[in-house]
Amino acid sequence: MEREAEVDLARQLMTGDANAFDRFVEHFRAKIFNYSWLMCGQREDAEDVAQDTLLKVFESLDQLRDPERVRPWVFRIARNACLMKRRKSVFAPSHELSLDDFMPAIDHQGGHAQLQIADWSGLPDHQLMRSEMKHVLDQAISELPENYKSVLLMRDVEELSTLETAQVLDLTEDVVKTRLHRARLAVRQKLDEYLRSGGRVLSSHT
Repeated sequence: MEREAEVDLARQLMTGDANAFDRFVEHFRAKIFNYSWLMCGQREDAEDVAQDTLLKVFESLDQLRDPERVRPWVFRIARNACLMKRRKSVFAPSHELSLDDFMPAIDHQGGHAQLQIADWSGLPDHQLMRSEMKHVLDQAISELPENYKSVLLMRDVEELSTLETAQVLDLTEDVVKTRLHRARLAVRQKLDEYLRSGGRVLSSHT
């Protein structure tokens, strides 16, 4: 239903309905901000990116040929705005962390490699949504290498399809699937570490 509402808003904007402007901003601003915060890593940058993205969306509205593709189109603009901001930002990291920093430990038993992952799948939803867990989840996502983080955000946070994500990021679908799998595994490892620590919030990498 949410995607249908976005498509309807896009159609209204494309036909020149001025009243659709505020509704479009209200619908997308929080989404763009959340994506940009996790991608850029700083609230100040995310606010600028959200504003720049919405401005670019309306400046480039005539380039949107298919209202059905409004969400991937918007997030492609957001991604480009975030990349530009990161290049200029005082908050930009001095180096990108390696994915190896986030991958699960391997225990070789009987000649077989086994992932060291605690069983947290059975936790009740309300516990997973606690603020502490949300903090760990956001931290784990934000610390991923950019190429993995961008795929995870597009697929799991913004709920774009594999094809849409591939188109936004200029990747093949196979690459999207591979990076998504590794990103999910890395994030799961962070959540696993959090649970194994007894619920203590992990310090971020510096």
